[in-house]
Amino acid sequence: MNPDFWHQRWRDNQIGFHQPQVNPVLVKFFSRTGAAPGDKVLVPLCGKSLDMPWLQQQGHQVLGIELSSIAVADFFKEQGRQACTTRVGDYESSRSGDIEILCGDFFGLTREETGEIAAVYDRAALIALPPEMRQAYINKLAELVPTGVNMLLITIEYPAGEMQGPPFSVSEDELQTLCSNQFTISLLGTHDVLAAESRFRERGLTAMQDKFYLLQRR
Repeated sequence: MNPDFWHQRWRDNQIGFHQPQVNPVLVKFFSRTGAAPGDKVLVPLCGKSLDMPWLQQQGHQVLGIELSSIAVADFFKEQGRQACTTRVGDYESSRSGDIEILCGDFFGLTREETGEIAAVYDRAALIALPPEMRQAYINKLAELVPTGVNMLLITIEYPAGEMQGPPFSVSEDELQTLCSNQFTISLLGTHDVLAAESRFRERGLTAMQDKFYLLQRR
């Protein structure tokens, strides 16, 4: 998927993926990652997610990575935070307290830019990527985190052919294919979300589930 697609979505404020509240799956299950206060949590394709302040409030250092400078600026403005901006490798780093967002291409990240990651949280990154980009995404995560690091992953599933993503449906079978060589996968739960998502019913969906997983780097 061309980066211009996401830049245009932010310019046009077409950001239906942005949630106006902290994700309840994060609140319920993030402790399963084992991240301790002071540990750094990576949030790929973070947008201006309210989940980042929640993670910071639990005592974690938060490292987001986001392509759109509009999203980064909006996050700090809407949070009432004054960010200090510097360069970190090829990225523009905006930091306020224990929240840092690197603006640039996720796929170019190295451990030099991220430092030591103790947990990963993905609510809307994998499902934002078309099929041909998903394996590269998983491979990059495997490069960035050491053995034993846990990741809380939220996906969605809906019948094939009923809607053109994003968000894209990622089945449990596909996740096993993508991840099983580098991560162990545990299904934590599922939640039927179509009844509360009229915008997706209007796009033709007859079924839609959130699924949440704990992945551990082998």
